[in-house]
Amino acid sequence: MLKSLLDYWKRDEQTAPNFSAWKTTPARAAQTHPFPNDLPDALRETLSTRGIHQLYSHQYAAWIQSRAQKNIILATGTASGKTLSYNLPVLAAMLQNPEARALYLFPTKALAQDQFAVISEQLSVLRGLITDHSSLTTSIYDGDTPQSARSAIRKNARIVLSNPDMLHTGILPHHSNWSDFFSNLKFIVIDEAHTYRGVFGSHVANVIRRLKRIAKFYGAQPQFILASATIGNPKELAETLVEEDVELIDNDGSSRGERHFIIYNPPVTDASLGLRKSSLLESVRLANDLLNHDIQSVVFARTRRSVELILTYLQGEAGEVRSKKENPSHFSLFTSNSIRGYRSGYLPHQRREIEQGLRDGTVKTVVATNALELGIDIGGLGAAVIVGYPGSIASVRQQAGRAGRGDDPAVSIMVASPSPLDQFLAHHPDYFFGSSPEQALVNPNHLLILLEHLRCALFELPFEKHEGFGSISDELLEEYLNFLLANDEAHFSNEKYFWMKDQYPAANISLRSASPQSVVLQSTAEDGRPIVIGTVDSESAAWMVHPGAIYMHEGQQYFVQEYNLAEHIAQLIPVGLDYYTEAQRNSEIEVTSETERVSLPLLIAPGKKSH
Repeated sequence: MLKSLLDYWKRDEQTAPNFSAWKTTPARAAQTHPFPNDLPDALRETLSTRGIHQLYSHQYAAWIQSRAQKNIILATGTASGKTLSYNLPVLAAMLQNPEARALYLFPTKALAQDQFAVISEQLSVLRGLITDHSSLTTSIYDGDTPQSARSAIRKNARIVLSNPDMLHTGILPHHSNWSDFFSNLKFIVIDEAHTYRGVFGSHVANVIRRLKRIAKFYGAQPQFILASATIGNPKELAETLVEEDVELIDNDGSSRGERHFIIYNPPVTDASLGLRKSSLLESVRLANDLLNHDIQSVVFARTRRSVELILTYLQGEAGEVRSKKENPSHFSLFTSNSIRGYRSGYLPHQRREIEQGLRDGTVKTVVATNALELGIDIGGLGAAVIVGYPGSIASVRQQAGRAGRGDDPAVSIMVASPSPLDQFLAHHPDYFFGSSPEQALVNPNHLLILLEHLRCALFELPFEKHEGFGSISDELLEEYLNFLLANDEAHFSNEKYFWMKDQYPAANISLRSASPQSVVLQSTAEDGRPIVIGTVDSESAAWMVHPGAIYMHEGQQYFVQEYNLAEHIAQLIPVGLDYYTEAQRNSEIEVTSETERVSLPLLIAPGKKSH
C-alpha cells in the first residue's frame, strides 16, 4: 500500500510540485553475532523461545562491555533493540547473584509502564526455566504506586523501575528503608538519556550524585548502562551525567527497511505576498491520503491546540465519509476510535488505550505532540507526518524514527510552516540532510541547582570534611557548606556537617519546569454522573480553561462553565461549535484572561451538537 501511495504522490499535480526534497535510504541487512559463550543457558532458551537466535552487533558489544564491568551508553536508532541490550546483562547478574538489585530510570511514568510490560514478558518465559522463579520480582515504584504496596517493593523487588522525580523525593530521602536494595545495587539503567539536558538534565545529574553517594554509604558501586536516541555528543552527555568513564556503542546492527524522507512545502496562494497554504491543513490532507491507503501513521504537531485542531479536521472528514458512504471499501477505517489524539492532559487510561490501539492496529492515525517521541512501544507505523520543523535535527530524527520497524518500508514527511526557519530548510534541503544532531548540554555545577541538591544530600547523610560531591573541588564544596552553616541550615561538629532545618528540602525542589499542581477537567456523563476528562497544568489553566473558554479535548469542544481556583477543578460541558478561543497576546502582556474567537473551517463532523 505504501508503494502505491508514493507512486500516486509522485504523479499527483496537487502534491508532486511541492516536494522540496525526497531522500530515499535503501534497506540494510542486520549485522548479527552468535550468542556469547558466557550467556546463561536460561537466557539463551528464553531468547530462542521468543524467536531470537542471534544478537545484533550493538547488543553483542553491550554484553561484552557490560561483562567487563564497564559503564556504557547505547546510541542507536529507534526500535533497534536497546531494551534487550541492557536487560541481558542485568538479568544475567540476577541469575548469578540471588541478592543483586537493579534500578531502571525512565523520564516518564508512561515509559516505565511500557518497559515494565516488556521485561515482564521476558521474565514470564525465564521464570519457567529456573527453579527459584520467585526471586526475579520486578516492580514499578513511582507516584502512582499504592502506599500499601511500597513496603513489599522495597523489600522484595530485584528490579525497580522508577523516574528521577520519584528517586529525588521518594527514595533517596528515605534511603534507610531501602538499605537491602542499596547494599546490593549492581546496575543503574538510565533510558532515554538524551532527554536529560538543560535545566532538567542539570538537576538529574545532581540526583545521580546523591544516588552514588547513598550507594557508597551502603557499600555498593553500581555499574551504569545508558540508552539514548541519536544526539551529537552521547558519550560526553553520559560522562557528565554519571561522572565516570563511559564506553560509547553506536554501531547500530539492526535491520532496516527502505526509508523515505520528504520535505513538503505547501503551495503558494499569493506570490506577491509570499503566502502559502496552511501547513496544518496540508498535513490533514496528507494524513487522509495515508488513512485512505490503510497506512498506519502518526502526525506530530508542535502544540496541544494544534493536535486538537488536526484531530477535529481528520475526524470531521471521516464523519463525512461515513455519512455519504463515498468509499465503502474503507468504511471500517473511519470509526470513532481509529483516529485518536495523544498529548499531555489526557488521562493515563486514555493513553494506555491509545498505545494498545496502535499496537493492535485498531488505531489507524494518531495525532500527537512530542509525547510520542520517546521510545514507548506503539508497534510498527508506516508513516510519520511532522507538522512544522520541531526545532532541532535530533527531534526530527526521533519523530521520523517512529515510522518503520524492522524490514518494512516507511515514509516520513516534514510539512514546512511559513516560519523563516522552516522555509530556509525547505529551500536548502542539503543543509538539512547534512546537519548533525544537536548536542545535549548540562551544567550540574550551576550555583542555584547545586546548592539545592547539596541541601538534599545533607538531609540524606551528614557531609564529612573533604568528602567530595561529584566533580566539585574540595574548596568550592567547603565554601558552599559554610554558606549553609552561616544560613543556619547546617551544623558542623566532629568534622561533619549536619542538616539542621525541620523542613524536607527535596519536597520543595522540582526537577522540571512544569507546574506540580494540575487542574482537573470535569464534565458530566449522559446519565448525569460527573466524569474526569483530563487535566491541565496550573500555569496553562489561566488561559486555557478560564470561564467562557472553549476547550478542545480528543476532537470534542467543551464550554468552560466554572474554574475553581481553590479546588483546582474546571467544570466543562460538551458543545458543538465552529470556533475555539485562544489567549490574546501583545508586547506588554504575555497572556491575558481575555480571549478571541477563532473560526474553524467547516470540516467538523456533522451531527456534533450541544448537549
